[in-house]
Amino acid sequence: MAMQQQCPTKHFLEMSNCNVDRFEEAINVGERFQLEISGRSMLPFMGYDGDKIIVRRISHDEDINGRIVLCRVTERKYVAHRVIRIEGDMITMRGDGRLTYDKPIPRTCVVGIVESVVRKDGRVKSCATHTWRICEHLWLCQPTFIRRCSLGIIRRFIDLKEKK
Repeated sequence: MAMQQQCPTKHFLEMSNCNVDRFEEAINVGERFQLEISGRSMLPFMGYDGDKIIVRRISHDEDINGRIVLCRVTERKYVAHRVIRIEGDMITMRGDGRLTYDKPIPRTCVVGIVESVVRKDGRVKSCATHTWRICEHLWLCQPTFIRRCSLGIIRRFIDLKEKK
């Protein structure tokens, strides 16, 4: 997911992929920072044009199973995906808009946990609300065929909207 840089704010820092080396610095300086995301791997929950995420620092012993986390997957690449499985010190993730799992990575690669999604119009959706968690559960428990069809419809709708 690519990031766009903005000016730091009082409550969080906004980062870009041109400053990815500053993520760890930012997470050590402040509790939260904001990133503009690109890509559709987390549809239907985030990944629409102009979505941003607010990421907060997590403790090493915090339970991240089932949560959306920001991880460093290579030296200059970060991804925000959902933790599907934890086996020892390795985590397996998957984008909600993907049908396949990511390659397992060490838990030490987790930079922070996605706390909220900020829509283009400024609405903030907390990832911790009861409604959000129910929607996540309903989405993730669907059979693969239903998810695949739903994702196809969502992507086509977005493509049509972007052409206007």
